[in-house]
Amino acid sequence: MTQVTQDQINSVAWKACDTFRGVVDPSEYKNYILTFLFIKYLSDVWKDRKEFYEKEYGGNEIRIKRALERERFQMPEEASYDYLYRHRNDDNVGELINMALTKIQDTNRGNLEGVFRDIDFNSSRNLGDTKDRNVRLRHLIEDFSNSALDLRPSTVGNGDIIGNVYEYLISHFASDSGKKGGEFYTPAEVSELIAMLVKPKAGDRLYDPACGSGSLLIKVANQVGSDNYSIYGQESNGNTHSLCKMNMFLHGLDNARIEWGDTIRNPKLQENDELMRFDIVVANPPFSLDKWGIETAKGDRFRRFERGVPPKSTGDFAFISHMIESSVPGTGKVGVVVPHGVLFRGGAEGKIRTKLIEENILEAVIGLPSNLFFGTGIPAAILLFNRGKQTSDVLFIDASREFLEGKNQNKLRPEDQKKIFNTYDLWQTTDKFSYVAPLEEIIENDFNLNIPRYVDTYKEEEEIDIIKAQTDIDNINKELQIIETKMSSCLTELFQDE
Repeated sequence: MTQVTQDQINSVAWKACDTFRGVVDPSEYKNYILTFLFIKYLSDVWKDRKEFYEKEYGGNEIRIKRALERERFQMPEEASYDYLYRHRNDDNVGELINMALTKIQDTNRGNLEGVFRDIDFNSSRNLGDTKDRNVRLRHLIEDFSNSALDLRPSTVGNGDIIGNVYEYLISHFASDSGKKGGEFYTPAEVSELIAMLVKPKAGDRLYDPACGSGSLLIKVANQVGSDNYSIYGQESNGNTHSLCKMNMFLHGLDNARIEWGDTIRNPKLQENDELMRFDIVVANPPFSLDKWGIETAKGDRFRRFERGVPPKSTGDFAFISHMIESSVPGTGKVGVVVPHGVLFRGGAEGKIRTKLIEENILEAVIGLPSNLFFGTGIPAAILLFNRGKQTSDVLFIDASREFLEGKNQNKLRPEDQKKIFNTYDLWQTTDKFSYVAPLEEIIENDFNLNIPRYVDTYKEEEEIDIIKAQTDIDNINKELQIIETKMSSCLTELFQDE
């Protein structure tokens, strides 16, 4: 049997989007495509396992049934892709898909309960009236019948190919839909960099309080080097929460605990009536979120805002404060993506920043190139906090020039990631790139963390040899005169011949 490649699956899956492209906004149709890919995956894996047991037990129905009941999920026949394909021409095909989703949830309450909560394949608002909706859904079902989308392990292998195609689609939806799509996705190379910098180890609890589709958490988990870790996250958007749960499942992370709700107003991850504590906390929270929950901050029973309450219209430090208080005292590490304003804005934010520096938990400030993130061209920075920090110094890195320029988005290359990580790991000052700043210098700068205050990237322009330049100009003028004379002579001869 011919193995299906990652590129083949990616290409066919992206082509399936043509059914909705130009008719439904990408921020909407992503939910239908990704959910249907999930159905196809479950169906194909289930069919693969069933065929295996039929062969293994020679058609003994009792033993086959018993073996299937021990699988990581259950797939009712009426919820399978093959069933939906047979009924693709039915007038109520949208309703049939919704019923399939309900059956999958009901038979897998431990792993998949609520994962399809906000998706409706029978929606006239999103998919048009009955006639148009039926046509689109029939095309969608048929698109997934392509042989390249045979997602059985016997065809694609046991690698992370399905999780990869899921990530591929999520990134393309983010690119296609601009800001609305970018709200749920951190570019893979940025996630990989953060994962490298926080250095997770075996046995760690990993947490993202604004986890989106879960991509960052998965990258951090991949850095551990074993299966000995636990994953936690919270996401406020219902659709994105569902995507995250599906993404975790596709990556084999069945035990990941992903909560739905507003992290600042209502943190769901609690232990003994206190915030759960985590070894590694990472996030790319929404930049400068307005109305982030200031009304609940002053009476916060978790004492997250004792360093100060952030401004009502700028929630960056609300997430930072939550992340720090969610990390293990004495050992916890935090990696967070922030807009540059976090580094230097005054007022309430300045006071919080000052206290964090005085507590000596800020470890590094890393400036990233502009135009890395979907939906915004502004440059961002990574702040690293370490509650077990051994020095009072702070490392500043200016990586704003380390990137590959792209048509729509810039990208961090592997060599860029390596340069940043090695500089952090070696804790070194490098000309025009990094600087280990003593605490005294930061105090002298009034706790302002603006990177150019510490890393001088100015490059003097080469001196111009005026005499040589004038000589070059004179020579060019002489050559130009010779050419003009020749052209004039040629034109004269041409007209004389006529």
